[in-house]
Amino acid sequence: MSSLLEELEGNRRFFFIQINILIAKIRIFQTAFFAIGVFCLSPAVADETTISVSAQALRNQLDKISPAGSSKITLAILKHFYAMRDYQPVWVQIDTISPELDTAIAFIATAEQEGLDSKNYELTQLLHLRKQSSEGHALLELELCTTQALLLLARDLRRGHLTASEVDPDWHIQQQIFDPADYLQQAIASGNLKSSLKDLPPKTKDYQALKQALAHYRGLVAHGIKWTNIPEIPLIRPHMIHPVIPQIRTRIAQAFAMHGNPEYDIVPSNSEKYDDELVSAVKVFQEQHGLNADGVIGKNTRAALNKTPEQKIQQLRVNMERLRWLPRELDDRYLLVNIAGFRLTAIEYGKHALDMRIIVGRNYRSTPSFNSRISHLILNPYWNIPDSIARKDLLPKQQNNSHYFTSQGIRIYSGHGNRSEALNPDSINWHALGKHFPYVLRQDPGEKNALGTIKFMFPNPFSIYLHDTPSKQLFQKDIRMFSSGCIRLEKPLQLAGFVLNQPEAVTDLVAKIRSGKTITVNLPQRLPIYLIYLTTWIDELNNIYFSSDIYGRDKRILEYARW
Repeated sequence: MSSLLEELEGNRRFFFIQINILIAKIRIFQTAFFAIGVFCLSPAVADETTISVSAQALRNQLDKISPAGSSKITLAILKHFYAMRDYQPVWVQIDTISPELDTAIAFIATAEQEGLDSKNYELTQLLHLRKQSSEGHALLELELCTTQALLLLARDLRRGHLTASEVDPDWHIQQQIFDPADYLQQAIASGNLKSSLKDLPPKTKDYQALKQALAHYRGLVAHGIKWTNIPEIPLIRPHMIHPVIPQIRTRIAQAFAMHGNPEYDIVPSNSEKYDDELVSAVKVFQEQHGLNADGVIGKNTRAALNKTPEQKIQQLRVNMERLRWLPRELDDRYLLVNIAGFRLTAIEYGKHALDMRIIVGRNYRSTPSFNSRISHLILNPYWNIPDSIARKDLLPKQQNNSHYFTSQGIRIYSGHGNRSEALNPDSINWHALGKHFPYVLRQDPGEKNALGTIKFMFPNPFSIYLHDTPSKQLFQKDIRMFSSGCIRLEKPLQLAGFVLNQPEAVTDLVAKIRSGKTITVNLPQRLPIYLIYLTTWIDELNNIYFSSDIYGRDKRILEYARW
């Protein structure tokens, strides 16, 4: 037992200061036994003068537990586990404590490293019970509580601690179906419990990088890193003079201490001039925080500069949880659309084959998280304008300018089922229309078409697709929330080449687009696409990036999880 405590107390790299504090404050005696979730174990019936727990004692104890409704599933998993092994104990066996017990407790102590909360797995109480067990006490509680904690942690690491659809109603990617009881049973039977437990968290490069960053930021907080807050300021452009510049210079120096980016290693100075060296450093900082790297210090750059290590720790934990919600296998080739980061990445065999900026939905028409498979492309597409956009966005423009629809190539039809002949816009009293809009609008292909020259189609219940856009200037904005939910692409032709996976595809597509004809191009093999909301991510070189919580989804998860 002493060796376990020494390992937990001595190796701060793995268990962090919070765990060490918990261990140091373990009470010598506690009168109430715990059970994970909201249920408590009844007084033990095992003979506590010997090291043993019988199958009958386990069965009796499990039958006595009366959980509140919220923990019925957790209790069911625990009962299922022991029923699978005919109620034979795992950790406390006849006349001996299994050496795997310390393996299990040590693994539970790593929950904080994964961005989880060790309190959810009652680590303090487990260590107390383990100490008592060396004297032959609390054996039944130790057996059940260790199993319960391990089952809960296994589930949380494999499919996520939270139920995605409850904490984020805009998340529509199915979480994994995972049976922690069966997994733990097989892990124990394999004789290699430690290795099996290590396989539970995601092994992706993204997850592991966020995990390393979490440890790094926690280390900085533990060492009391100073953080310069930038006051509210007007727009500061390169080479301007402003009294806040020395503070910004100090803040960039702090960023160097945090991240080690050589671009942040600037010469100390009290100069109030926004000089070239600082401009270059700010541009790198802007890029790292998902902003347009123009060197102009505005409200978005200031907000990023003022984000504290504690806030970034929360951000990392939320995004690690989202990565646990995803399927473990995303296929060899797929598209990853990062809604919060305004980025699309094409992945091929684990490498970034293509990256580009994107435009996502406005706050009131936010883009949801979901997955699908791209089935076909449409060149020179028509835009069948949704009723809500026609009524709320376009009707007012037509009311202000009677030639608007004609100038934009927008045709008017009397209904969805009758498009044989377009109506004359001059024959309609547009000012008489309000909430009731009885017409169907469709925009012809061409230079003014809102979808540009190409769109990428994939089945989904949200009528969302990827498409080109004639408004290229919007890609230079920091916060690119301008669409009605669909994704506008910075590099649509390059993406088409990747999606079709054919070397000659782009040349052929350009020729077809120039023909002016509306053409459907089917994919030889459907390509997976994942639209997810990540406010922290990494690039091909493992550089970490942060963005703002544009839709407030991080905030919602943090409030629910109470992290």
